[in-house]
Amino acid sequence: MTEFPGASYVMPVLNESAYLEEAVTSILAQEYAGEKELVLALGPSHDSTNEVAKQLSAADSRIILVDNPLGRTPIGLNLAIRASSLPIVIRVDAHSELPSHYTQRGIETLFRVHAHDVGGLMDAKGRTPIQRGIAAAYHSKFGFGGPAYHSGAPEGPSESAYLGIFRREVFEEVGYYNEELWRAQDWELCLRIRQAGHTVWFDPELKVGYYPRDSFKSLISQSMASGAWRAEIARRFPEGKTFRHDVPPVLLMGVTTGLVAAVVEPLTRESAPTGLRVVLNVAKTIPAIYASIALVAGLSSNAKGLKDKLLAACAFPAIHLPWAAGYIKGRFCGAAGTVDKGRVK
Repeated sequence: MTEFPGASYVMPVLNESAYLEEAVTSILAQEYAGEKELVLALGPSHDSTNEVAKQLSAADSRIILVDNPLGRTPIGLNLAIRASSLPIVIRVDAHSELPSHYTQRGIETLFRVHAHDVGGLMDAKGRTPIQRGIAAAYHSKFGFGGPAYHSGAPEGPSESAYLGIFRREVFEEVGYYNEELWRAQDWELCLRIRQAGHTVWFDPELKVGYYPRDSFKSLISQSMASGAWRAEIARRFPEGKTFRHDVPPVLLMGVTTGLVAAVVEPLTRESAPTGLRVVLNVAKTIPAIYASIALVAGLSSNAKGLKDKLLAACAFPAIHLPWAAGYIKGRFCGAAGTVDKGRVK
């Protein structure tokens, strides 16, 4: 790459007053010689997010504001992309913190491997004990099943990309984000990019700091919505379903069966046939086995200190079981109207 093409950063924003200024600062501080602009798509926040955004825009002419009245992520992304003008489009998140070399490295990789979308590693971290525990669960293969952008992988072609650094022309060729998909719209866009014969690329050197949810209630809401929309993807696109998506629903059914067995077995101990008693006794062990595995995974996670490790162990069921419930609901009923209530206040 002999020149430095300009970069348009696009960010949908909703109820992010605690993180927005830090995210914007990390973007504008990028060590990149090309022209930069940042377009914020402002949803109907109920905190001071929009006031913070207006102050930031007034202080720096590179920050452009557009309204996103519905607050939906894909709509906000499309509004921001259309309001931007530079040849490289970089998706960013209000919960993200870019390392100073992110833009330079990402654009170099885009041209080096002739890709149309490049993404990196989500480096989850936390400010509070609960958030640190959740972040450790994000890093664990037990938490999310090992997608490259969570737990790492060698550089190479990828099914999808975290956030994304795009050539602008790819949107003109394959279209913008699918506004019907309130979540998982990045995967669907990457599918269209790959179907057009282009490359989506994973570069582990692009490590983006990310602050996950800071309460288990919010994490549960996020996980349930994510599961429902992942199921919607599986309903629409056969390529969107893999074996690992079936694991959490099987786990949920096993844990539920075990809890029911724990109630039923004492009541039927004297009257139930021997075979049924054996089945009930085996089923009773499933919740304990899962809890034990979660505890071991939490203790072996990258969390620092016993408290954070135990909180990581608690985060696993808050990820797996609501995700499974959402996925089952989405497979049978679709995800239309499913909202992450942890974001929309």
